[in-house]
This record gives sequence, C-alpha cells and structure tokens, in this order.
Amino acid sequence: MHNLRIVVVNPVAFDGDNDPAFAAQAARSNDLRIGLLQAGYNIIASLPADLYLPDRIAQLQPDMIIIDAESDARDVLEHVVIATRDARRAIVLFTEDDKKSSMEAAMAAGVSAYIVAGLQTARIKPVLEVAMARFNQEQKLLNELSDTKLKLADRKIIDRAKGLLMERQQLSEQDAYKKLRRLAMDKNLKLSEVAQRIIEANDLLG
Repeated sequence: MHNLRIVVVNPVAFDGDNDPAFAAQAARSNDLRIGLLQAGYNIIASLPADLYLPDRIAQLQPDMIIIDAESDARDVLEHVVIATRDARRAIVLFTEDDKKSSMEAAMAAGVSAYIVAGLQTARIKPVLEVAMARFNQEQKLLNELSDTKLKLADRKIIDRAKGLLMERQQLSEQDAYKKLRRLAMDKNLKLSEVAQRIIEANDLLG
C-alpha cells in the first residue's frame, strides 16, 4: 500500500504574503505532507487546482489523488473530477467543511473518502487504506457492470444477425447460429464481430 503514487492537490493561492487563509492552508498542506511522508507514502507531486491539472495528472498517472482544501472544496473537486474523467482514480478529500451537503456532493462526484479535521498523522494511514479498498471495490463493480452491458449488447447484435440469416437463407435459429459460429472460426473473429459485419452488409444492400 505504501508504494502508492500520490498526487496532492491544493487550492490555487493568490496572495501568499498577507492572506491569513493562505497561511492556514499552507500550514495544513505542510502537516499533510509530513504525515504522508512519515506514514511511508510516495508523494510524486503537489499541484494547484488549475486548468493544467488534467494534463499533469495524465502525465504523472498517480494511483491516488489527495485533495487538501480547508473550506469550500467545490472548485478544487471540479478540476480533479475533470482530470480523472477518462481514468478513474481513488480520491481522498481532507477538509474542515463538515456540511452534509458538501460531503454528499463530494461522494457523488467520486470521492472515495471525505475526511473532516483528519490531518492527524496517526489517522492518515488507515484513512488511505480504507479509501483505496473502497475505490477498488467500486471499480470492480463498475467493471462487472460494464462487462454485463457489453455482453447484452453483443447478444442483441448476434440475435439480429441470426434473424437476418433466418430470413434471407430460410434457416432455423439453430442453423443460423451454427453458421455464425462457423464464420467466426473461419475468419478468426468474435461471434459479435461477424454478426456486426452481417448487419452492416445487410444495411448496405438494403
């Protein structure tokens, strides 16, 4: 678990010299970084939540993204969601925002763990382990759902191709299926790929 490649994302800072909010955020960020390093984690980058974030995350390919936002994290979360839209990753949000609406919005956006006032070093390791386990379980369910949808789509294509063979060549359903299998074996293609070609040929010929 400690071999996780982690990217920490912080809000964009505008005035680091005179802004008390910036000073508080900087202190939090430092505590988080120290806690991660003491727990043995590998921080590969600390990035601002700006327009370049999706490209940076795509280049770095982290295993986990940690958002460190003391208060309203919606803008930061929006950048992270965009950055992980095409390749999902475990997301952990450390914040001081304990509003239920904020937590629900974050979880709906794909956050694996929403941690309020949880920057104590001793908490970081179990929090990240639970977040990664939850993310892996969700990813497994999503993959299973995707496989099921794909199988259903393939079945519809095969059934349609069978229907065309039955209609055009006066075959029984069993014989039409056997013909599809034989064509797939002869051409070294999936059954659904042969079925799709039959459908496309039929559409071309009208």
